Amino acid sequence: MAKKSVIARQAKRERMVAKYADLRAQLKKEGKWDELDKLPKNSSSVRLKNRCQLTGRPKGYMRKFGICRNAFRTMALEGKIPGITKASW
Repeated sequence: MAKKSVIARQAKRERMVAKYADLRAQLKKEGKWDELDKLPKNSSSVRLKNRCQLTGRPKGYMRKFGICRNAFRTMALEGKIPGITKASW
C-alpha cells in the first residue's frame, strides 16, 4: 500500500489537470507560451502517473484493469475478475 500522502498528491494533480485542461489547450492553440509557463506545473498532464486504484502502487500497473499486477493476481485467484482463469495446458 502506498503512503497516503503520495496518493493524496496524485489526486491533487488529477484535479489540477482537469481544472486547467481547457485553458492549457487554448493557450497552446494560440501559441501563448509565456502565459502557459505561468500556470502551475502540476496542471500538466505529463506529470500524472498511473497508479493502482486499490493500493496506489505505481509499478506493475495494468492499464486494461486499472490495478497493479499484485492486486490483479489476488483478485483473479479469488474469482473476482470475470473471464480470468489461471493458465493450464
